[in-house]
Amino acid sequence: MNFFKRNKKETKSDALVFQTPSSSHSHPFKTLYDYSPLTRTEIELYSSLKEAVPIIDAAIDKTIRLIGNFEVKAADKRAGRALDEFLSTVYCSGGSYGIYPFITTYLNELLTYGQAVGEIVLSSDNSTVAALYNASLRDVTIKADGSPLNLKVVLNDASLSEPVCQSLIMPTLLNPEPGTVRGTSILRGLPYVSGILLKIFDSIGSNWERVGNVRFAVTYRPDSNSPSVTKKQDKQIADEWSAAMRSKEVCDFVSVGDVSVKVIGADNQVLDCDVPVRHLLEQIISKLAIPPFMLGISWSTSERMSSQQSDILTSELEFYRTLLTPVIRKICKTFLRLNGFDDRLEVKWDLINLQDEVELSQARLNNAHASEIERKGETA
Repeated sequence: MNFFKRNKKETKSDALVFQTPSSSHSHPFKTLYDYSPLTRTEIELYSSLKEAVPIIDAAIDKTIRLIGNFEVKAADKRAGRALDEFLSTVYCSGGSYGIYPFITTYLNELLTYGQAVGEIVLSSDNSTVAALYNASLRDVTIKADGSPLNLKVVLNDASLSEPVCQSLIMPTLLNPEPGTVRGTSILRGLPYVSGILLKIFDSIGSNWERVGNVRFAVTYRPDSNSPSVTKKQDKQIADEWSAAMRSKEVCDFVSVGDVSVKVIGADNQVLDCDVPVRHLLEQIISKLAIPPFMLGISWSTSERMSSQQSDILTSELEFYRTLLTPVIRKICKTFLRLNGFDDRLEVKWDLINLQDEVELSQARLNNAHASEIERKGETA
């Protein structure tokens, strides 16, 4: 029985007529128009950013960890028990089990590249859901499927056959640009700032390499009255200095005559990098919406400011949950339908708690006092 074949009478999107989209039919390169412009270069760029700037990778990982857990409530108790077993034992990419590895990888792709693609893999007899697969964005491309409201996933390798059942594929776009099927990565706008930060780090590494492995300048001023001995003394001084430098033990260099030894570059002043590095990190952290104290950065901040930053992060996490909920619902509904259960369900996320329990209890106490005062005022 085909659960994904819809009756044409029930397909409302076929009758919709859009007045605002671009006239793609007149575009001379319609194939290029339909495809998402997320190129392999952008994918490699964002991957390199996470590898080169550790704070970016840490912020994304922290966001994924803070997204919290969820629970799926089915309408039928028997369906609920089967669904719980499925969510905890379903096979996922990378040899892991349970839906959480799939969701965390899905969110990681969504935040990093602005779009993510997942697939529901059925068993050989199409009787149930066998696995959940996170597709690599290097292998697939998201395009519009006839309507701006419909998304279609195609393979980049033309030698392979296209996916037959798009109902089993789950594409998601993060903050798509109007009129396109292009998602927006949270790393957008960071390559330029990160490039400057990496230049500072690279120069610091070069300076410390010079300082750690000190270069010396040995100057010998020979006596002009004995030119015959000068060449022999020059060679002797050079040999003794080289032997002192090659020695693994601390040793002294003793010479006779006018000899001076100076450290190369000792008189140059190294630029202070604390202020520019902090300014660049502030730009990066503001884009990632993670409070600095959660990344181990001890910038001076007040307790009130930390509380406000946590509230802002909570709103960001709630937004990401709204993007993941349809994906979870589609997976669970597909499992319930294939197993003959009622597909009505509800996804409940755990409360996001980034505040201190003492502060939360004090806030509840204050609200209770306010409600009591209002009640007495109404009855008076």
